[in-house]
Amino acid sequence: MTDPKWAVATERGRYYHDPAGGPDLISITNVLGTGVNKSFALVPWGAGLVADTVIADPIVTARRARTEPAALRRELAAIPRQNSERAANLGTRVHNRAQAAVLGVPYPADPEVEPYAQQLARWFRLWRVDLAEDVVATETTVLHRQLGYAGTGDLWVWLRTGAARRRQLWLVDYKTSAKKPADTVYDEQPLQLTALRRAPEWLLPDDTTEPAPRVHRTALLNLRPRSHRLIEVPSGPAQFRAFRGALATSLYLHSAPSGYPAVLPPWAPGVTDRKAA
Repeated sequence: MTDPKWAVATERGRYYHDPAGGPDLISITNVLGTGVNKSFALVPWGAGLVADTVIADPIVTARRARTEPAALRRELAAIPRQNSERAANLGTRVHNRAQAAVLGVPYPADPEVEPYAQQLARWFRLWRVDLAEDVVATETTVLHRQLGYAGTGDLWVWLRTGAARRRQLWLVDYKTSAKKPADTVYDEQPLQLTALRRAPEWLLPDDTTEPAPRVHRTALLNLRPRSHRLIEVPSGPAQFRAFRGALATSLYLHSAPSGYPAVLPPWAPGVTDRKAA
């Protein structure tokens, strides 16, 4: 995840300040993290990481389970979070490297990131993308003030994919992973792209807004250390309805009171059963 200018971290997740002074806007990724259930995938993933750690050195694990069980439990329980943070950090660096490549500006040496950058450069070459002529925007924040959300898209680019290979404007989202197959698509990812696609405004460098361009098609660009894959995903009315449902759920959960008053007063001291009393 990148760090857009107007994005802020809150106890409810990422929000965007409105540079025009309006209410804060919930981020698209925050909506998907709050309003879409991912536990069916995340729980087995986290359990697998812990199991791999135990299997890798069962003798040491068994000894520590006897001698320092509390410390071992803390370390094992932290493994999924630590792996998630490492993956997010890598993703942010790859996004920053991609932006530098598109803009033609220097980027500090980062050996872990460079294989992903090479795959991106290879994709540009294969699709004959002229960075000066075909790229419309990169790492640009879009706003939907009426619905109350905002997000940052990775790449708006013209590709020759239409009838007779005429140019069409694509909204492309980079996805990075060191181990997942290059054809991986998660169910919530089309919702992310449809929300970006249907936001009516985007922010300019001077913090003013203008109408966002009409996007023809949307895709994931899965970047891996040794491969890449461009996968078109749907971003039509059905996906937008689903996103709006998750948006409504997220805004409700974020505004719900933290505590509820008792519906009934407690019984008088010493009385545990009204009938008995």
